Amino acid sequence: MDSDAVMEGSSSSVQVAPRLPSIESEYASSLMPNVLPPAREFRDIQVKVHIRRPEKDSWAYLGRALVSQEVVGQSSRVVVRSLTSSKVLVAFGEVSELQAEKRGNFVVVGCVEGSRVISWSLNAVNNSETLRLLASIELACYRCRLAVVDPRTHTKSRRRIERVIKEDRRRRHRRRKDQDAMIDAFQQHHLGDDVPES
Repeated sequence: MDSDAVMEGSSSSVQVAPRLPSIESEYASSLMPNVLPPAREFRDIQVKVHIRRPEKDSWAYLGRALVSQEVVGQSSRVVVRSLTSSKVLVAFGEVSELQAEKRGNFVVVGCVEGSRVISWSLNAVNNSETLRLLASIELACYRCRLAVVDPRTHTKSRRRIERVIKEDRRRRHRRRKDQDAMIDAFQQHHLGDDVPES
């Protein structure tokens, strides 16, 4: 007896559902080079750069610069280059220990080096450029491998960076308060009046 004839005769009540594409096959097809959407080119952002070095309370102006994003393999870094000399002023990447925050049209980046903090102020043209700058720095510096492999160490590292930057800010405020108190004390004693004229 033919097996096809038996199957046709007995399969009148059983219907086979059409095979739906699996999620795995859709995922695999989305990884194929010809299916990937074209990568968007990162548009350079023009900024004004200031730096505050460790143990300093004032900002020093470094000039205008271009912020660009460089992709190497699966990691990327944000590079700040001087407009006049094309010299790299600073680069932020996954190995950078930093905290970036938006203040108006400024992105202030606190870089932790041991117990010292070097602060960079990047002044963008408008709010949308500032947000784009902040997002690119955050994405380039996010330690995704560490967050996945060891979330506890990743959290400890982020907290340590926050703590060092907060302590640096406290020290700066304390120094400024002491300086203001000293200036007030000098003004109250009228030290300028006691200087003999020559």
